[in-house]
Amino acid sequence: MEILIDLLLFAVLVISFLTDLKQRKIYNKVLFPALILALLLHPIFSGFDGIKSSILGLLLGFGILLIPYLMGGMGAGDVKLLAVIGAIKGPAFVFATAVYMALLGGLIGIALIVLRKDFFKRLYYAFSNMRYGMQLLKPDKETMQRTFPYGVAIVGGACLTFFLEGVVI
Repeated sequence: MEILIDLLLFAVLVISFLTDLKQRKIYNKVLFPALILALLLHPIFSGFDGIKSSILGLLLGFGILLIPYLMGGMGAGDVKLLAVIGAIKGPAFVFATAVYMALLGGLIGIALIVLRKDFFKRLYYAFSNMRYGMQLLKPDKETMQRTFPYGVAIVGGACLTFFLEGVVI
């Protein structure tokens, strides 16, 4: 019956990925039914241990992104998505997902900065002026305000965790 849990996970991941990428939203009408299903299926398949694992995963997933959300760096949908992933797969899975999510989020952020049209011009300017003292490559206001749909990194982290069977490198 583990396949039902995995199918639930991938349904949530695919829908969340597409809606976050297209509309920059992760919908409650996807997350809440998945949460209820996870909380119902776990005790059926695994008894008390299943519901305990589901609730611990929910709390851990929620807690990991709560502070970034409160600081304005994360959307509520991202927090709820990670919490639902935890409810579906448990605390160990959501912890590994968070590690991969952070790595992927950092790589995506760096790629977005490097792919800016004036990045190499600014980099050249910084290096060519080093003889006058250390010049920092300061991002402009527009770069600092650019965001990306972080649900993509969360989904990528969950997929990596699933396919690497929870092994954190």
